[in-house]
Amino acid sequence: MMTDHTPLPHAPEDHPKVKMGRIGVLLANLGTPDGHDYWSMRRYLNEFLSDRRVIDYSPWLWQPLLQGIILTKRPFSSGAAYRSIWNDEKGESPLATITKAQTAKMAERMQDRYGDRVVVDYCMRYGNPSTTSKVEQMKAAGCDRIVFFPLYPHYAGATSATACDQFFRALMKMKWQPNVRTVPAYYEDTRYIDALAQSVERAYAGLEREPDILVCSYHGVPKRYLLEGDPYHCQCQKTTRLLRERLGWAEDRIVTTFQSRFGPEEWLKPYTVEEVARLAEEDGKKNIAVIAPAFSADCIETLEEINEEIKESFEEAGGEHFTYIPCLNEDDAHMDALAAIVDENLAGWIQPDRAAVAQAAE
Repeated sequence: MMTDHTPLPHAPEDHPKVKMGRIGVLLANLGTPDGHDYWSMRRYLNEFLSDRRVIDYSPWLWQPLLQGIILTKRPFSSGAAYRSIWNDEKGESPLATITKAQTAKMAERMQDRYGDRVVVDYCMRYGNPSTTSKVEQMKAAGCDRIVFFPLYPHYAGATSATACDQFFRALMKMKWQPNVRTVPAYYEDTRYIDALAQSVERAYAGLEREPDILVCSYHGVPKRYLLEGDPYHCQCQKTTRLLRERLGWAEDRIVTTFQSRFGPEEWLKPYTVEEVARLAEEDGKKNIAVIAPAFSADCIETLEEINEEIKESFEEAGGEHFTYIPCLNEDDAHMDALAAIVDENLAGWIQPDRAAVAQAAE
């Protein structure tokens, strides 16, 4: 293996030395504003809502509406929502805090397996740190191969695809691109399903009364995306089924719903905010638990939307006991599952360092 500043093979002695021979593992998540003030929120929302993967309406129609109305008002309401969950101690959103912790744990696992040959870092699709900045840093650190890992268990054009788009845009700017691999969706991976099941079992074990039903709330997308070929809906349904089978439950103990509807068109149904109210009013389910399997880390959609707005909808409909089960975050079973997926995507590029593995096991 080449090391830092190693001369290129067959190059003359006076050729500039180039860092190479390392492998990068770049974890990618959705993103976060730098702050909850108006201008930080406006910058973030502008980048997010201008992404054609997220909002695919004609820019001629969408951009005047976005710039003239939405970005004038929405930063205030979104900023208030972020303020309610903000990590004031670290001056960042919970998503940023959790993603950093996930990256640190992934780096520990890669160090144990591969020593210093693998570099682990993270980026955000929207906001900071940007995908481009991290790809450039990895290249400068001698990474001539990069595994790009969007932290979305389920594939969707508005999540996994746009993250990969941004990654490839960064590569397009490079004279000498590293070799790359992208990690596919892992919605049916047995290790991921087992980590989800363990989180449910731990949560239920800590409750005085077992919930009547578990609501698996996934982030929604327009129904039109499903009809145009996006596999997200089917993958979410399969995760719920596999989770139920792993828990050994009957079908009536778990339900799939979709949250975070935006805009006038129909989205995937049932809508979480409406379904939890219906469960309380019509089905008499006064004690429910909610989990968000599509999110690898707690964020505004879970900490504020589920644990505040959706909880309020349930209680106003007569619900009595609402339990939110946190995302897998930096849980060890989750990180072990993600590290095993990374190992599989490193195959053929690198073998574990036996000495490092033995030392870590001591």
